[in-house]
Amino acid sequence: MTIRIQFVKIPTSETMSNYATKKLEKLAAKFPWVINAEVYFKVADTASGTVHSCEIELSAPGPRLFAGSTEKNYELAVKNTISDLQKQLKKRKATFTAH
Repeated sequence: MTIRIQFVKIPTSETMSNYATKKLEKLAAKFPWVINAEVYFKVADTASGTVHSCEIELSAPGPRLFAGSTEKNYELAVKNTISDLQKQLKKRKATFTAH
C-alpha cells in the first residue's frame, strides 16, 4: 500500500507521519487488497479551543473509502479514523464473492 501524508496549513511532523504510517501498515496487513491511502492532518480553532483533525481516504476495489475524525489531539484522531475505516473495510470484504 502506498501512503501519502499531507499537513494542511500546519508544519510537518515526522512523529505524526510515523504514527499514521504504523497504524496504516497494520490495516494493510489485515486487508492486503487496499491500494493506497491519502492522509490529511488539519487544525482548526473553535470557540471551545483548538481541535485536531485527521482525514484518510483509501483506494480499494470498488468506491473509495473515506473517514475523518476531529479530536483534542492527533493521536486520538488517527486512532478513531482508522477504527472507522476498519469497519468499512470489513463490510467491503463481506461483499466480495469468489468467481
